[in-house]
Amino acid sequence: MANTVIIGAQWGDEGKGKIVDMLSAQCGAVVRFQGGNNAGHTIRVHDEQTILHLIPSGILHKDTLCLIGNGVVLDPYVFLEEIDRLAERGIDVSPVRLAVSKKAHLILSYHKQIDKAREAKLVGQKIGTTGRGIGPCYEDKIARVGLRAGDLTNPALLREKIRHALLEKNTLLHELYKLDPINPDTVTGDLLALAPRLTPYLTDVEARIEEISAAGKDILFEGAQGMHLDIDHGTYPFVTSSNTVSGNAATGSGVPPSFFTRIVSVSKAYTTRVGSGPFPTELLDDAGTYLREKGHEYGATTGRARRCGWLDTVILRAGVRVNGFTDIVMTKLDVLQNLPVLRICVAYEYGGKRCDRIPQEEGALADVRPVYEEMPGFEDGIAGCTSFEQLPDTVQTYIQRVEELVGVKISIISVGPERKQTIVRQ
Repeated sequence: MANTVIIGAQWGDEGKGKIVDMLSAQCGAVVRFQGGNNAGHTIRVHDEQTILHLIPSGILHKDTLCLIGNGVVLDPYVFLEEIDRLAERGIDVSPVRLAVSKKAHLILSYHKQIDKAREAKLVGQKIGTTGRGIGPCYEDKIARVGLRAGDLTNPALLREKIRHALLEKNTLLHELYKLDPINPDTVTGDLLALAPRLTPYLTDVEARIEEISAAGKDILFEGAQGMHLDIDHGTYPFVTSSNTVSGNAATGSGVPPSFFTRIVSVSKAYTTRVGSGPFPTELLDDAGTYLREKGHEYGATTGRARRCGWLDTVILRAGVRVNGFTDIVMTKLDVLQNLPVLRICVAYEYGGKRCDRIPQEEGALADVRPVYEEMPGFEDGIAGCTSFEQLPDTVQTYIQRVEELVGVKISIISVGPERKQTIVRQ
């Protein structure tokens, strides 16, 4: 039995949704283990596009159970809106197929208001938050004042927790950000109004995972964002508010680390980043514009244009060390078509010396200079290729060189946005 973790190897937006959708066809369940609706997982099947923010990417497979683990922060309004959109398309999103951990923390209106107010105040120092309340919700979780999904079944506890939380938050909103205070009764009333729709989805996710595993079925664990947005191991402070690395798949789902047999990294054939933060291989020229337009590099959640650059194998090697990747999925290889020269960052220059690892000091990544190897580009279209051998020689060489630099096999290659445009290497 192969229980698999899917991790983004860069700064998110690597195409994890498509890969989870493809692999979940053979799985009994898909478990989302961290993040919130700041994620945007795009799946395209028969020219129909599906964008998911909270619901696991296996939902398009009718026999796959989808679970939202305790490590996720759940906006109940977004969750129900997503359910409604999928139901309108005839997709089964009943509690039989979809469930939420009672331990998952809830994003509330005051989290979003604080998130936006805080970012607006950081003139010239913006983190690039989506403003969806993710960070403030995780803050409440760590401060032990958060609301969990299971609290929806206890109105008295819910009311008291909200009242207690707003004692501090209303002071912050009014005194620091000069905003009107929030009425705790309004927040409580709104939550209790939607509770009858949400509570049927609440479950003991750990027990469900145990049942599926005991039945001999494979389970897929889906992360959001990317390795270098990890709160500990990413480009701090330009990171997300949770641990995006493979180790958190256990913590965010309620299983032991020994449960996993495969840890898959998803990487684009180039590199992108949304929002602020250092980006050594960023292209501010025509090549960067070409990658953005040909790759449709605009955020599925925010619509923001993504910054684009050459593939950075220093970044990928760091992911291998921290996550223990067993293999790599390379996506959007087709986007590189018609670029006359392809560059791969193989190392950095930092402090007058060559280095093969990311400097550990805060902000140091902004001061490195990428060391590149150049390879010839390709003009032939690859969207119809169904095997590695059908790819042009220059493309095969590019893939093989990345494998050498990173030390991990590229097992799956995406050559187009459709589910079927995927090469699986034996």
